[in-house]
Amino acid sequence: MSTRSELETFLGAIRFFTRLPILSTFGQNEDDLARAMRYFSAIGLIVGAFAGLAFAVTTFFWPKTLAVLAAMVTAILLTGALHEDGWSDTVDGFGSIGEREKILDIMRDSRIGSFGTLGLIVLLLARFLALVEIDMLLVPVALIAGHAVSRLCATFVFHSLDYARTDGKAAPFTDKLGKNDLIFASVLAILPVLLLSPLQSIPALLFAAGATFWLYRLFKQRIGGYTGDCLGAVQQLAEVAFYSGLLCKFF
Repeated sequence: MSTRSELETFLGAIRFFTRLPILSTFGQNEDDLARAMRYFSAIGLIVGAFAGLAFAVTTFFWPKTLAVLAAMVTAILLTGALHEDGWSDTVDGFGSIGEREKILDIMRDSRIGSFGTLGLIVLLLARFLALVEIDMLLVPVALIAGHAVSRLCATFVFHSLDYARTDGKAAPFTDKLGKNDLIFASVLAILPVLLLSPLQSIPALLFAAGATFWLYRLFKQRIGGYTGDCLGAVQQLAEVAFYSGLLCKFF
């Protein structure tokens, strides 16, 4: 792939996964979205950096609690709540007792149900409480690492499962990422983790991996694959799990 084509894919990924004003022809070809997943970890670095910057700036005039809230709002605004929406839709769908088709129908419904509402409240509250407990100097690094690692988790689910629908935005996701793509995405996600001590990073990575594996099994068993909402759900839960792992104290 040429340098120009690679740059176009990267800019397209920014355009699709964030609200940043990027001019790109991304999305005109069927394989554009699939190739963009190669840069999902990079998007996490960008979103996490903006959130970390918002936290660092607001600590000069706000208490830590409001600075954490500012960081969370920044990330949500930057992504247009794309992954939060995926989480709530997934909780709605998998909270039902129905079979595969019913789950997929519920997830496609634009309305949010009681399961989705409660799930979103719990998730946002857990993220807020976890970030508040992290040492103030480490919060910016934790945000960057958490956003990058959680998107890497979603990338692995994307690679490991088949698409569960026959239509929709993610329908072109038929080609799996190559080995080099996964290595590239993994390196990008691990870079900020290296700024944390092993006693912090290892539990954080294990928690994120555990949350991802649980959702992977759930998706495979109940709908036989993933949807775009499922990938958003993985990102959200893995991010919160990562922050929770940072807080584990074994000694």
